[in-house]
Amino acid sequence: MTDAERAARERVRLGAVARFEAGDRNKVIANALRVSERSVERWRRQWCEGGAAAVASKGSPGRPRLSGAQVARLERELERGPLAHGWADQRWTLARVRKLIGRLFRISYTVEGTWRLLKRHGWSWQQPARRAIERDDDAVELWKKEVWPLGCTRGDEHAFR
Repeated sequence: MTDAERAARERVRLGAVARFEAGDRNKVIANALRVSERSVERWRRQWCEGGAAAVASKGSPGRPRLSGAQVARLERELERGPLAHGWADQRWTLARVRKLIGRLFRISYTVEGTWRLLKRHGWSWQQPARRAIERDDDAVELWKKEVWPLGCTRGDEHAFR
């Protein structure tokens, strides 16, 4: 949301406060400001409990919750790899990164929020290569050229490639 959009929303809330003070009903305020009655009810409740300051916007709920120093530490920990943090393999999943953030900083992220955080800081998902570490590509090629054609029963050694 841009600063202009945020300021426009704030003007709507302050307009609601002026109408509360004038004694207008929720439905009238909602229609005049083109907002839902539920929003007006919530703002009125906040206004009754804490005045105009309580109705003011608290900012975007989706703002990043890790500081720059925390993000730098998270990146260092991610570079150490999952094995260093107790997982059995070298795959970072969003669920694992989320759990690591909770362990390191005592902050809870959703899986989606974890993805947005990583993406915002230049990380991207990776598709692991599905190959056994023990695989010998030269031996596989040799087998394809010499052994596999012999097992072909159709007489056409290229039939199944």
